[in-house]
Amino acid sequence: MSDIPISVLFGILVFLILFSGFFSASETSMMAINRYRLRHLAAKKHHGAQRVSQLLKHPDRLIGVILLGNNFVNILASSIATIIAVELMGKAGIAIAALLLTVVILIFSEVTPKTVAALHPEKVAFPASLVIKPLLKLLYPLVWLLNSASNGILKLFGISKQDTDNYRLSPDELRTVVHEAGGLIPKRHQQMLLGILDLEKVTVEDIMVPRNEITGIDLNASLDLIIEQLMTCQHTRLPLYRENVDNVVGMLHLRQLLRFFKHDELTKESLEKNAREPFYVLENTPLNTQLINFQEHRRRIGLVVNEYGDIQGLVTIEDILEEIVGEFTTSPDALSPDIHPQEDNSFLVNASITVRELNRMMGWHLPTKEAKTLNGLILNYLEEIPEAETSLLLEEHPIEIMQVASNAVKMVRIRQAYKQPQKQLKQETTKE
Repeated sequence: MSDIPISVLFGILVFLILFSGFFSASETSMMAINRYRLRHLAAKKHHGAQRVSQLLKHPDRLIGVILLGNNFVNILASSIATIIAVELMGKAGIAIAALLLTVVILIFSEVTPKTVAALHPEKVAFPASLVIKPLLKLLYPLVWLLNSASNGILKLFGISKQDTDNYRLSPDELRTVVHEAGGLIPKRHQQMLLGILDLEKVTVEDIMVPRNEITGIDLNASLDLIIEQLMTCQHTRLPLYRENVDNVVGMLHLRQLLRFFKHDELTKESLEKNAREPFYVLENTPLNTQLINFQEHRRRIGLVVNEYGDIQGLVTIEDILEEIVGEFTTSPDALSPDIHPQEDNSFLVNASITVRELNRMMGWHLPTKEAKTLNGLILNYLEEIPEAETSLLLEEHPIEIMQVASNAVKMVRIRQAYKQPQKQLKQETTKE
């Protein structure tokens, strides 16, 4: 090689350094590329994405051919740099060449190309695959030998190349992806996606209409009272019972009663005859399961029962869908009818509102495990039925009880939360 001109050796050295940078950038871009976007582009028949997907199916082969090429060009570059140094400076130039080549390779073959590849993986990986793929076919026997030796060593340590998660996301990881989507997904759509993911964490008990708020038709009432109730009712489906909701006869669809109203033939017998058999739901059923149950049984409403079979409330398919898309009867940004903003920036809140709805509407983080309603949360905190004008601090939110009736808190005033030292967070209730 001493017969080769120095200028040619310099040219070969520059080419090898650039080729080393190519291998470094290829490795980083292939490993850093977004796997989910890659699958999407491959499904769209993007040729570059399809090539990279095929390479990433066997990452050991991909890394093998890249490292084989990178180490080969680096060693060859080192040899040529040594020859040039000896030709120009004698044996003393060997150490200088090693130092200079190390700096040059770090800058032009490692740090710079890898940084560019990490910032723009698709722009680097797609064109790089045009070289890497045929190179892998050409060097496959050698790559296979290297991988076999490497896998054999890994097995000695109990490591298998099959021990991968295939980049599958858990529900919590998927929530993080949706949160970090930013402007790529409209905020409203993000909320809907998160609502779907949260269905498995929420049970029927969390969203049901409580037993004491169920509106139904009592067959023991007078026919005139029943007709008046049917005429003014805001619901299309009602439970039909005798005396109380524990004695449910069936579920009544008001649309089926139109012909009786038209011909003035409505009787208690016709009501009972047109009532559909009630559908019962366990209170601890996750919402995603209950949504499927409604679909399989072709039902839209169910009575919620506990483990003893006692009726605890009522749930509809609309209640579940509202957990995903929000309230149907109000605009997405509107507050619940149970929350009334005041001029002094406080809120009058109906204490029967569920804690989950209050948190969702106001962006608060009141605990949901201790009680389902705000009334229950307050009673659990105080451990007694309070009097009106009692004040307390609940999760940094100052709360003033405005109205108490029938052994329950009916209305409260809530002010915006304020921070205070940790040791003062547990504040005793005070009587104004």
